[in-house]
Amino acid sequence: MKIQFDKYQGAGNDFIIMDNRSGKYSSITASQFEKLCNRFKGIGADGVILIEPHDSLDFEMRYFNSDGNLSSMCGNGGRCAVAFAFRHNIINEETTFMAVDGLHEANLISENEVRLKMQDVEGLTQNGNAVIVDTGSPHFVLLFDDIQSIDVKKEGAAIRYSEAFKEKGINVNFIEMQSVKTYAIRTYERGVENETLACGTGAVAAALTMHYLGNSKKDTQLMMKACGGDLIIDFELAKQGYKNIYLQGSSTFVFSGIISI
Repeated sequence: MKIQFDKYQGAGNDFIIMDNRSGKYSSITASQFEKLCNRFKGIGADGVILIEPHDSLDFEMRYFNSDGNLSSMCGNGGRCAVAFAFRHNIINEETTFMAVDGLHEANLISENEVRLKMQDVEGLTQNGNAVIVDTGSPHFVLLFDDIQSIDVKKEGAAIRYSEAFKEKGINVNFIEMQSVKTYAIRTYERGVENETLACGTGAVAAALTMHYLGNSKKDTQLMMKACGGDLIIDFELAKQGYKNIYLQGSSTFVFSGIISI
């Protein structure tokens, strides 16, 4: 099978994206997705996104981690999917689409920047000195003084494979406060099983956690400085959590190609 694809990256989080509205790529297996994501023997990516038809919305996004398995919501992937759909004339500057966690709205700030509405969040839970929150994917958030000194792969894997989380896995975020509005973030992602240059749902989880813990009590727009680029998160308080949550950042076309599998 020959696959036509685009490669996109959002703040360094990179994706292989395919137009599957005709269903021609539906037979690709998990092992084939994994090979496509391999950075030495394939295209190389944190995951694969299929753009598929939807009865009432502009499209449906299906996301597969680099281990080949269908995954939970990917925020940066969602933003890159919107940029892809715009480039291929599937949508205009504003869109609504379906993802695994439900309906999302998004708009293009520019050809290379997308603002994506996330799902409302309830039930942040403290776990020792960490906070657990689900922002479409489950996240474990820890605040540190110096995240550059952390071995993210080692420390993240220790938490992800700990007794409490090893069955379903969890993403692990290490946060460093730079100001009340600005934080550095490094993330270990399940499914990739390594540090990624950015994580959209992780950035949202970190922003909500910093507000929840009182580090950014009065601010409802925060910047998360990931290794691969900056992400802006804004939100509103709700009765039992947060609503009108938006994730904004770069969504950049890298290259397109054809590969045989």
